[in-house]
Amino acid sequence: MNHFSAGAAKTDITPPLGTIINGEFVAFYAHTIHDPLYSKALVLQNAGTTLAIVIVDICAMDKEFIVEVKKEITVLTGIPAEHILIAATHTHYAGSILDLLGGPCDLPYRKSLGKKIVQSVVDAVQRLQPANIGFVSIDVPEHVVCRRYYMKPGYKAVNPVTGGLDIIKTNPAGGEAYIDKRASTVDPELSAVAIQSIDGEWISLLANYSMHYVGDCANGTITADYFAVFARHITANLKAGENFIAMLSNGTSGEANIWDFLQPDRYPKEEHQKKELIGKDLAAKLSEALQNIQWETDPLLSASFKYITLSVRKPSSAEVEAAKKIVAQTDYRLINSDAEAMVKIYAREQIFLNEYPDSIEFPVQALKMGDITIGALGGEFFAETGLSLKKQINKYFTITMANGYIGYVPPAHEIKKGGYETWRCRSSHVKEDGEGIVRKALSEMAG
Repeated sequence: MNHFSAGAAKTDITPPLGTIINGEFVAFYAHTIHDPLYSKALVLQNAGTTLAIVIVDICAMDKEFIVEVKKEITVLTGIPAEHILIAATHTHYAGSILDLLGGPCDLPYRKSLGKKIVQSVVDAVQRLQPANIGFVSIDVPEHVVCRRYYMKPGYKAVNPVTGGLDIIKTNPAGGEAYIDKRASTVDPELSAVAIQSIDGEWISLLANYSMHYVGDCANGTITADYFAVFARHITANLKAGENFIAMLSNGTSGEANIWDFLQPDRYPKEEHQKKELIGKDLAAKLSEALQNIQWETDPLLSASFKYITLSVRKPSSAEVEAAKKIVAQTDYRLINSDAEAMVKIYAREQIFLNEYPDSIEFPVQALKMGDITIGALGGEFFAETGLSLKKQINKYFTITMANGYIGYVPPAHEIKKGGYETWRCRSSHVKEDGEGIVRKALSEMAG
């Protein structure tokens, strides 16, 4: 007898025009809504164990916000907080609910968002029905590249925090002639957990791809980016019903995007066309792979969750004093994002980071569905982290920006090389040993 059940639902979380958008070095305000944003929930249940996975069209959500959302979900559904995974897609064209660099939190949107996320889970619980589960994965390397480059002699990759020169340059716009080679290997795998009713009707699909986002439109636009395009096309390809919920989660994409500085002309340049091409192609390739999926009828479900302690990279007293002098002479209302502005933006970050504790509690989670495992990490991790875990665990992928957000957590050797992802600030502040500690903890939990 099949005891496994699944339900899925979504709620519209599109912010009103005028809402603050973060994800860039300065704040932008929503002036155009290109496509709606959603909180999408998948609930799985078997033998008294219930899991909930929620993918939200937003740049990032902090741990404190998510903890409160989980508490409300638990009150209304009985699902334990440790069994709930809530993650951001990391679109950079959504409402802001936390401070990131020069982009402040939009407090009214933060207040309204939590209730909508909770509602998506409540609705998914109400749709629980007997189901089957399966796993597929394929490599789609053509749409993901490393954005970190080694540069030729003569190029100066200035670090705005230290004032010195980095070994690596991230997104070297204007310096293409100096590019030597890419700095690391990315993860090309497109994976998915698929859910059907026992009658063969599609309930949900949770995919995972390690590409940052596309970002092919004007700042101030609201869009779920290629995550939404993928969902729209996979739904059409599968001829799924109106209650089908397609989700694309963000993998270990800390250094991976599709702003290709070695082959800049391989995608259309019109607004929204690059994301349309990529999302459609990912959906087509995955749809084909799903034709050979093997279904499991009665998977055991389990969840592991814990906080681990990570040390914080903080500025010295001399660096703080130097930063204060810069901030005292800067009108941040007039700031932009050129090289001179970077020094001012990161000076402000040093003052804020100086107020941080010496260590933080970082969420690590592993969900198991039969022989399928999903890891969840609350930050932006490089492909090296995800690829290492995939070598150790069969039928596995990592969802990042999950259960919290502390920014970039690069491997120690990448921090030494420098580059944007390593510049010390509130969105990159874990000490060099942090990634190794996290990787080991998740490996033990998921193995």
